[in-house]
Amino acid sequence: MNRLEVDFLGVRFPNPVVTASGTFNFGREYAHLYPLSRLGAVTTKGVSPRPIAGAPTPRITETPMGMLNAIGLENKGVDAYVADELPWLKAQGARVIVNVFGDEAADFAHVARKVSPYADLIEVNLSCPNVHGGRLPFAHDPEAAAEVVRRVKDATDRPVLAKLSPNGPLLPVAEVLEAAGVDGFSLINTLLGMRMDLERRRPVLGNRQGGLSGPAVKPVAVRLVYELYRHTDRPILGMGGIASAEDALEFALAGARLVAVGTATFADPYAPLKIARGLEAFFQGRGERWRDWVGAAHTPD
Repeated sequence: MNRLEVDFLGVRFPNPVVTASGTFNFGREYAHLYPLSRLGAVTTKGVSPRPIAGAPTPRITETPMGMLNAIGLENKGVDAYVADELPWLKAQGARVIVNVFGDEAADFAHVARKVSPYADLIEVNLSCPNVHGGRLPFAHDPEAAAEVVRRVKDATDRPVLAKLSPNGPLLPVAEVLEAAGVDGFSLINTLLGMRMDLERRRPVLGNRQGGLSGPAVKPVAVRLVYELYRHTDRPILGMGGIASAEDALEFALAGARLVAVGTATFADPYAPLKIARGLEAFFQGRGERWRDWVGAAHTPD
């Protein structure tokens, strides 16, 4: 019996541990270490309609219990990934979650349409905090976010996840996205943060501010997953500081059906696989499965 198997929007995952967008590229750098098919899924880096050069350097800096990044969603554009990376990734036997974004709702739909043949799920990045040319992310504007979801739903037959922000309103946006037809949610994206260079007396990052990730954000992420689970019947992909099987189980109790590992992979490329193995060991000999833990913190005492 596979005690970790998950049904998420009709897609069967052998275990609930997936990679987080932007931390695993398209998996080539890790495929020589272990078969990507052993992960629950690979979430790609963000894919846009056209190539993007990204943010100025420096782009990454460490913080206590985490890191700040301002990559600026650098990528080669959808045509390059459809020609090369996505067919290769599918050939590895991996489940694939493709993260898509754009400047306008039509951009999201354009990318979703092109990547759909290779995607098990589409993750709509409404919430990256360090791009958009100073404009707020879509996740801060419920109607703009809903228009993105509607356009993407029209462009693909794959289930659509909305990636939500911890930096603005969560529940009002989620409610509007449900009405727009979103199939599920992923959260959290990074928290806005900044570090100062004492010698230059300027921000460390070339973009000035960046997204905080790593263990420091886990309590915030668990709380927001817990709050969203109370207000939706859509499944949740939870992320934010997950570095151990115990972390993953906290997210499950809060309501996450899948969990994503991101920053931990930079310190240990085997982290997602180790977490899946840790969950296997946890449930070995128990009369429970992963799915029994999902949302269990919400049951009456």
